[in-house]
Amino acid sequence: MDISSVRKWAFFLIGILCSILIADTLSNIIVTALGLNGWIRFIVSFILYAVLFFGILYAIEKIFGIRFFDFFHE
Repeated sequence: MDISSVRKWAFFLIGILCSILIADTLSNIIVTALGLNGWIRFIVSFILYAVLFFGILYAIEKIFGIRFFDFFHE
């Protein structure tokens, strides 16, 4: 296994972890600021987290050139 492959996987995992942390923090801040409670809080938090997570991954992909969504590229 050559070093470029390890570096590529390391950047991939760091990008995923950063996206998780940022999306979780932002969704919690927004839901808390809105003052939602109960099952509405759960649903809004889940949808907001998903949107933020994939949005952040897409932004990291565009800014740093790391391929997360490599479905159509060969």
